[in-house]
Amino acid sequence: MASSWRLGCDLRMLRYLLGFGGGRGLGLVKRAPGWPFGRGASCRWLHSTQWLRADPIKILMPSLSPTMEEGNIVKWLKKEGEAVSAGDALCEIETDKAVVTLDSSEDGILAKIVVEEGSKNIRLGSLIGLLVEEGGDWKHVEIPQDVGPPPAASKPAAPPPSPGPPISAPVKKEHTPGTLQFRLSPAARNILEKHALDASQGTATGPRGVFTKEDALKLVQLKQMGKGTESRPTPAPPVAPTAPLPSQATARPAYPRPMIPPVSTPGQPNAAGTFTEIPASNIRRVIAKRLTESKSTVPHSYATADCDLGAVLKIRKNLVKDDIKVSVNDFIIKAAAVTLKQMPSVNVSWDGEGPKQLPFIDISVAVATEKGLITPIIKDAAAKGIQEIADSVKVLSKKARDGKLLPEEYQGGSFSISNLGMFGIDEFTAVINPPQACILAVGRFRPVLKLTQDEEGKDKLQQHQLITVTMSSDGRVVDDELATRFLETFKANLENPIRLA
Repeated sequence: MASSWRLGCDLRMLRYLLGFGGGRGLGLVKRAPGWPFGRGASCRWLHSTQWLRADPIKILMPSLSPTMEEGNIVKWLKKEGEAVSAGDALCEIETDKAVVTLDSSEDGILAKIVVEEGSKNIRLGSLIGLLVEEGGDWKHVEIPQDVGPPPAASKPAAPPPSPGPPISAPVKKEHTPGTLQFRLSPAARNILEKHALDASQGTATGPRGVFTKEDALKLVQLKQMGKGTESRPTPAPPVAPTAPLPSQATARPAYPRPMIPPVSTPGQPNAAGTFTEIPASNIRRVIAKRLTESKSTVPHSYATADCDLGAVLKIRKNLVKDDIKVSVNDFIIKAAAVTLKQMPSVNVSWDGEGPKQLPFIDISVAVATEKGLITPIIKDAAAKGIQEIADSVKVLSKKARDGKLLPEEYQGGSFSISNLGMFGIDEFTAVINPPQACILAVGRFRPVLKLTQDEEGKDKLQQHQLITVTMSSDGRVVDDELATRFLETFKANLENPIRLA
């Protein structure tokens, strides 16, 4: 363990330790006047913080995921003064994806908890605790004053603007005291300008005092009827009094509705028109950021297909008899993985500069938790059997809901699947999870009557269990033709489970 030591002794002691004291240095072993130790106390002296003091080992907020910018201290698993070995769990940290345990990389004693559990939005690199070496004085450790999150990169100073011809500033229209001010909708403004009308001649009926298009049209009708050509009398501007009048403090605006709703006060009942802010977790903030980036930067294309689950349901029923429990979603995961293996041109990602061919087939499965949506990964899904996929999904889903996923269990993936069938949704479209190129949205399977022919060629109505899947694909790497061929192959694989073996 790398540490720097500081000697807090005078010149005589320093000369003795370095071997410059000669024979006279042996007298220090005896109880010389003014020395704080005697015979047999040299070891105690070496560990006394009065003479030797070690710099503490800093525990900083680590980066536990590629997108992590802040972390929350959920719980400290060690107490101050408790011995810590390398590999021991120090605390639980909530990242932007899950709750991860921070392990110690050093042996020592937890001397100081700088950031208490329950603290939120701790920046990366911030000091959260201190360790000292074994035998060190942990009770008198000092918190370094020069530790904090890394400063943001300073922007270069903008060069002074070159002198140029003076530009006249636009003249702002001054508000005449006593004249009613209206917020005009764009349509109302165009109508008023076209007919040379003033909004003060009418009444604003829109939300929060907005003068709407309908208000402007009413004003035009009144003008055409000869009833609204005269503007409302404008009250005379009040004379500035020498002392403030009490009635001015309680004066209310003449608008029928408030321009801006009042702000709610924490801990007090909400007034009419107020709102309550809901604190967002790190996971919620990251989900909102990534969804916005995906929809605004990735060109989404959509393709939909109906798949017949008759054969899958028969196999599933036979497996249940053998006490093997698998879900329809497990077959869908397997079918998607096999299809990706057959069509590697879909198993790609976009890294910002161009497409990348991925050498692995890892399926990300969307799991809903109380804190938001997270996608644990079924590694090498094409090589796994249906039961092995089912077991992996159960374990990872439970860890996701408990917030115990490890970073390597949710980072990466080459293809995503989101299934809302258990919630009764027939079909939907999902948002791509960059840098992945595709996500498959799965609805519920439902009975549908279809006209088929029997062996004799006679028409008959037969019930089929259909499921609707919609694939969202990144048009930069998976065009519509490729997405269509992928869904055709996926449909064939799912409707013929023997092809999944």
